[in-house]
Amino acid sequence: MPGSLDERYIRLEVMSGKNLQVSSWRIPAGVYVSIIVDSRGCWKSAISVLSSDESVVWGNTVTLPSHTSPALSVEIRASYEVDRTLGNGEVIGKLQMSWDELLDHGDESFDLSFPPVRNVCPSLTLRAAAVHACDDQDSTLSDSLVDSDITRDTDAGHARLAGYMRSGMVFLLNDAVQHFQSVLDQCPVGHPDHAAALTNLAYSHLQGYIQNHLQDIDTTTSLFRESLALRPQGHPDHASSLLNLITALNWRYSKESTAVYIHESAQLCCKLLPLCPEDTYLYSIGVDGAVDYVINYLPIDASDEGIHLQRNILELCPVGYQLHPRALDRLAQALRTRFQQCGNIDDIDETIQLCREAVFLCPKGHSDRGGFLNNLAFSLVNRFHNQGKSNDLDEAITLYEESLHLWPVGHESRNFALDNLGNALATRFNTRGDIDDITRAISLSREALTLCPPGHPSRDTIFNNLALVLKTRYDKSYVSEDLNEAIDWYRESHLLKRLDDPERHVTLCSLSGALCSRFMHTRKNGDVEEAIQLCQEALASLPSLHPHRYLSYRGLKDAYLSRYQIYHDPADLSLAVENFRLSSRHPTQGFPERIVQAYYWTIAAEQHRHGSALEAYSTFFELLDAHLATRSSATARREAAAAFHYARSLPVDAASCAIRSDNLRHAVELVEQGRGQQWSLASRLKTPVEDLESANPQLAHDYLELSKRVSNAAQSSATMINRAAADRAATEYRRLTRQWEAVVAKIRDIRAFSRFLLPPSYEDLQAAARHGPVIILIASQYSCSAIIVPTSGDPLNVPLPSVSLTELNNLKDRFARAIRHASVMGPKVPRNDLIVLLRTVWEVIMLPIVNVLQHDLKLTLRSRIWLCPTAAFTFIPLHAAHPFQTKADGSKESCLEDLYICSYTPTLSALVRSRQMMKKRVTPSFATIGQGQPGAGKGKALLAVDSELELVHQLVPATAKRVTISGDTATRAGALQALEENTWVHLACHGKQDPTQPYNSHFVMGDKHLTLLDIMEKDIPHAEFAFLSACHTAVGDEETPDEVIHLAAGLQFSGFKSVIGTLWEVNDAVAKHVVEAFYKYMFMDLKDGKGVVMDCSRAAWALNCATHAVKTKVPLEQRMVFIHIGV
Repeated sequence: MPGSLDERYIRLEVMSGKNLQVSSWRIPAGVYVSIIVDSRGCWKSAISVLSSDESVVWGNTVTLPSHTSPALSVEIRASYEVDRTLGNGEVIGKLQMSWDELLDHGDESFDLSFPPVRNVCPSLTLRAAAVHACDDQDSTLSDSLVDSDITRDTDAGHARLAGYMRSGMVFLLNDAVQHFQSVLDQCPVGHPDHAAALTNLAYSHLQGYIQNHLQDIDTTTSLFRESLALRPQGHPDHASSLLNLITALNWRYSKESTAVYIHESAQLCCKLLPLCPEDTYLYSIGVDGAVDYVINYLPIDASDEGIHLQRNILELCPVGYQLHPRALDRLAQALRTRFQQCGNIDDIDETIQLCREAVFLCPKGHSDRGGFLNNLAFSLVNRFHNQGKSNDLDEAITLYEESLHLWPVGHESRNFALDNLGNALATRFNTRGDIDDITRAISLSREALTLCPPGHPSRDTIFNNLALVLKTRYDKSYVSEDLNEAIDWYRESHLLKRLDDPERHVTLCSLSGALCSRFMHTRKNGDVEEAIQLCQEALASLPSLHPHRYLSYRGLKDAYLSRYQIYHDPADLSLAVENFRLSSRHPTQGFPERIVQAYYWTIAAEQHRHGSALEAYSTFFELLDAHLATRSSATARREAAAAFHYARSLPVDAASCAIRSDNLRHAVELVEQGRGQQWSLASRLKTPVEDLESANPQLAHDYLELSKRVSNAAQSSATMINRAAADRAATEYRRLTRQWEAVVAKIRDIRAFSRFLLPPSYEDLQAAARHGPVIILIASQYSCSAIIVPTSGDPLNVPLPSVSLTELNNLKDRFARAIRHASVMGPKVPRNDLIVLLRTVWEVIMLPIVNVLQHDLKLTLRSRIWLCPTAAFTFIPLHAAHPFQTKADGSKESCLEDLYICSYTPTLSALVRSRQMMKKRVTPSFATIGQGQPGAGKGKALLAVDSELELVHQLVPATAKRVTISGDTATRAGALQALEENTWVHLACHGKQDPTQPYNSHFVMGDKHLTLLDIMEKDIPHAEFAFLSACHTAVGDEETPDEVIHLAAGLQFSGFKSVIGTLWEVNDAVAKHVVEAFYKYMFMDLKDGKGVVMDCSRAAWALNCATHAVKTKVPLEQRMVFIHIGV
């Protein structure tokens, strides 16, 4: 107000502050500045929130009367309440200064520095100017700082607590507690400052608890809970109250390790994070620290609730937030643990995706990269054991190598990298047998042991894993020193394992396996008895669906079977079989391990003539089928099947077992179930549903729609190179597959469709013999025979005692040599080697079958028969079997093709499917596709192709729409389009069977190859007939002959009901004679425009007539090369 000329005023702008820390280490709700002019005049700035860089911006201005006192006091204070302050807060800094000092800086802003707090000097940025008394005042001065008993006790409590935090003197803590307790007594329930009083007292208790000067944490948490209840959501101090309780709970967990406290803390963090702006001190120091602690120390809980909590924490740590990678990793660990407990493949897939993201967010140089690499690798190894994907194991080893590089000698985590890499190398040695892998694995494990001296928390694990790699080497090399050392290390590990260790059962089972191996070597009964006891102990410690119960079942099986092999007690064999059953059917264990157990079950049952052999075979086929169904592409399914290459004879061995058990119907079912699984799995998505559409149109629609979506997902995933994208695609494929399976289950609920897409019964399969018997030729190590499936009635068994599997393989090799030899002989030179071999085929294989056809089935001459060869039989030209004998009257003995019209079928189901699709007949269209100039590096020019195409074009009835694709138009795309748009196709070009990857078998076009995969991906239900005038189009993969993966089968799968293919190389110069004769017979009834339709089911008869007709023009091997497949 106006006064005399001696009165002077100063306008002071409090701009900002920095380095604002409190001695008590407490996180303030805000900071304010107070200016004390005299005992009657005091000004307080607004309470502003402290930023993450320990600074505050105020921008408050006050006009102060300088004439009332010679100096002023400037204080910085921390307030612990936003809404209503209790007391004056904790002093951060305090300075006395004269008015002249304030005005020394002119109109410029200046920094005012205060004594250090926690080794840093707080400061204020101010601006001061003298003004006239008549200027408006921006604010008025209060009488003084708040002064009352409550205020004095509160301020004293803050001062004592700050002193305690600086010096550690307990009497200061006790004083602080007394002052804060006094305040609480003065602010009872209902008092507006009751919550603040509770908080101050609780905080002083907490600091004493942290420093071990006070022990009553229950009182502390109770006070914080009571305060929080008085500051519900929406209250200005709600966030700081949440943080206080979280801090107390975290400290309590750190000392007591009781999970309930950190679980509550985690739940409170999920509420706190959204309330705190990221640029505040509360967030950067308090919230960051609390969440960091929770993320790092929240126990891995694999329950649904625990994983839900981890997901919530991850959502609150968005991309870009420094704790996001760690939150990803913790959720991944919880999911991996649940996978290990429950075996759900989706959990390990999501784990790997999360781990990949964490690694991506931590580039080279990041301190956490090594750990995240290690966890990703560990997860990939877990999935390898469950799914058997070799790429997972190779990638894991690469990641472990990088992790080891990031953790050099001296790094605290190096022992983990050494141990994990050693385990992964031992696993790869088990699958591939590279001795360098196991040698290095043992070396790494021994180095890891040197880094874990007695007392080290990982020593038990290192013992176990060193034993594991030694036992792995013993299983291949049988060096007893390795086994004995492994047993010693397993025992050391067992001694160190606590009873509640979650991995204790693994060591028990591993030690059991090692003792069992030693029993077989030394025959000391104590070893096998202990082995059984250890597995039983492990089994008792695990819940019924834990995946690792499988380990105990496997161990018990090994122990009982070992003891049976020594003492021959039938009870031991029965117990071994029961544990084979349990281990192969344990639902939460991955398919690969269960498939292996089912395989060994078949071996043991056959070896010891146990009655469970057929059950073992069926179990193997069911598990393999389910395992392959998890693969989204044909190549992935074949790779998965290749992992069990040692079991490729099981389909025929199963059929042989059923034959020996006088169960011929089951023999037919088993050989069908075990063979051609690649085709049967792929065909599920192409099953005709006309009958279902009549019974339930909506289900039929849902089935077809989902089949299309599953098929599209499979095709898109097949081309992915990026591993992360491929993992996501695999997860999506499984999601769609589960929906598809649910629809299939609903279809099976309809009585008439109860066996929809299930392995076909004998009655289902007998439909293949509707137009003539199907002859399945079984080539097993146990016996060779043929099963004839007649048009009606039971199948007939034809033993083939004159031939063994070894002899068949020898016959196959002799045929291959004879064909190669004949290919360089002149056309008129007798094929004596072939004649001898064909006579053998007639005498030891086909003649016994013909006798049954003629005498038991009374099959009339020139009837249709279908041959369904297995194993080595698939490489022998059975249709060309010939006695090459002359009768007494001078006439020639009839050969097989004189007696019957022979066709082949890859499987009975393939023939049934083709017959079902014959219902869809459309107006015929005929495409001739030829490529005689394949281009550099793709094979020699085929000079007769164009003339062959012209010849065929002339022979095709004029009533059919005709198109020719040749020369520049005979490209991959052009050929595919012709296959899709036409019902009849003749294809003349180079054909190539790929022995290593049969799905890459192809026809050579002008630009790119037309592969088997290209053809399989097409669905051409209207297609009828294809003539493949190319080399090697109907011969399968030598490694997996029972999968019948070749070009002709691919065309049949895509929709062509009747296919002419070739068994070996075709000479295009002479093949056209067969082609010409074939089409003349094929269309002979359509001459002169007769109204008879083109009928693809005449193809077998036409080929039979054609090969007879060209005997004088075409050498024997070039007549035999063509075979008919299908209807």
